[in-house]
Amino acid sequence: MEFFCYHRDRPGSTALRMELLERHWSYMDQYEKELIARGPTFAPGGDAPSGSVHIVDLPDPAAARAFAFDEPGYQAGVYRDVLLLRWRDMLGRTMWDFPGGRTGGNRYLVLGLGAGGAADLTAAPDGRDDLIAYGPLLSDDATTWLGTAALVRAPDADAARGVLAVERYADIEIHPWEFGGRR
Repeated sequence: MEFFCYHRDRPGSTALRMELLERHWSYMDQYEKELIARGPTFAPGGDAPSGSVHIVDLPDPAAARAFAFDEPGYQAGVYRDVLLLRWRDMLGRTMWDFPGGRTGGNRYLVLGLGAGGAADLTAAPDGRDDLIAYGPLLSDDATTWLGTAALVRAPDADAARGVLAVERYADIEIHPWEFGGRR
């Protein structure tokens, strides 16, 4: 089962986050084979981290909750909240398989929160070679569509927003993002 996990930083926690960086990476190293994508988000227009995205394949919701809440930064109070939802990999690859590579261009997390009828359940948008990861956000039992999460390479935030059909979502969040981890 695939899960989208987004730890959002508590204001003023950057120093603690940096202090715990090696512990965070060591923790994530335990999940190297299960990770589909990972990396920090940043405050718009700045270098300050604002959160941490992990898309991970785990056996069940209980394992996903343990993954999210045993993380050293969470345990130490770095994060203000955690968004943890089932996710479905519509690209069938990890971020490390993205043909565009780890560097070059701007990268974004695009998070569309659902409204009304389900969208993006059967396929990723056609002709989008800018998609690093893409899939629907679902309830724990995978029966209810809650939105869509995508990692995308785009020239700017407005172009990144274009990966989702605006009329299908109650809200769309855009966060600068970059590839994370040691790889």
